This record gives sequence, structure tokens and C-alpha cells, in this order.
Amino acid sequence: MTSKLHLLILTVLLISKVGFAQDLKSTISATDIAQIPFLERTEFKVSYSGNVFWNNGLNFGAEYLLKENKKTKNRKRGQRTNTHQFLLNGTLGFSTNFSSKTDTGIFTNYGLTWRRTNKKGKQFSFAVNPLGYYRSFLPETYAVNGDAVAKVFLPGRGYYAPTLSVGIGKQRKGKKITGRFFNVELQLRTPFNAGTLPAINLQYGYRFQFKKKKIDADNY
Repeated sequence: MTSKLHLLILTVLLISKVGFAQDLKSTISATDIAQIPFLERTEFKVSYSGNVFWNNGLNFGAEYLLKENKKTKNRKRGQRTNTHQFLLNGTLGFSTNFSSKTDTGIFTNYGLTWRRTNKKGKQFSFAVNPLGYYRSFLPETYAVNGDAVAKVFLPGRGYYAPTLSVGIGKQRKGKKITGRFFNVELQLRTPFNAGTLPAINLQYGYRFQFKKKKIDADNY
């Protein structure tokens, strides 16, 4: 009886040790992330941004990797590995109505992105950007000051403009163009008159890197 008990305890310890080792292999530590050079942990992106019908423009940005975890689960059809990432992101863009020359503006946003990638490279992301600014530009405008009429220099105004976005995409491993994405973004411009103006934008574009990664998540 004692020998069977010892054998059972030894088996449990071995299983626990193997499971712990697999967890270490599936996770990049904060130290490993910190050792990756800046350009290797940063993806840049460019995209169309607008609502197709009357507001069109371009959006430029970057995403900086903060944390990455790989979770491997056993399924009947084999193992399934999903990668979860947290990234700092920043964007700068502009949009306008090219036909009427109205609704023209430049904008910038900064926040945090969560992104999940499955073993086929399909991605789902959610971004919260609490730091946002939108500057509108009006067509030619004149102001009356007493008996004088003068042209206004850069007419328009600025708004606090945080955003939320949900998106899908596809990863391209081993390529400088590292992926493509499609996002739906909600922007809130405030104060707009007496309240807040919501604006929904569509974004379709590509991510790329100037330098390929030397440290790959599969090595950990």
C-alpha cells in the first residue's frame, strides 16, 4: 500500500512539473519582451479611414507590443494555439468630403489595443483610445468686426475626441507587411454645440515592420 501511495504521489508531481513547463513555453515573459529592440516590437500601419459616402481620408499609426501570451489547448482535431497581445497604439489622420470640401479635419488618438490571433492567423481586436483630439477646418470664412470684414485664418475648432474600435484581420508571418485589418470605429467629438457628436468610421489597411523580429514567440 505504501509503495502504491509513493508511486501515485510521484506521478502527480511529474504531471504537475510537465504542465508547468508547458505554461512557461507558451508565455513570453516581461523580461523577454523588454529585450526585443524597439523596431522589432513595433508595427506601423496605414489605412483608408472614413464612412465611404461623404467622408474619406487616410490614417497612419503604430502599435507597440507591451505583453504577449500564448495559450495552447488540446482538442479532438489537435492542438489549438491562440496568441493574446496588449499593445500601445497611436494614430494620426485626416478626412474630408472631396466633392463639397466640407467636414474636413485632422485627428490623433492614443490608447490600448487587445488583439487575439489564432493558429491560422485570423485576428480579432478591441481598442480603447481615451486620448483623442479632432481639429475641424471650415471653408473660406469671413468675420465682421465693427465696420470691417476680414477673412478668418484657418477657420474651424478643436474637439476632445476619444474613440472605441472593434476589428478583424489576418496575420502574415515572416513578411514585412505583417497583416491586414478592417476596423469599425466610434469617435465622440465634444463639446459639439450643447452635447456630443458621434461619428462612425471604417478603416481598412495594412500593418508593416521596418525590421523583422529576431526573437519569435514560438521560441518560448
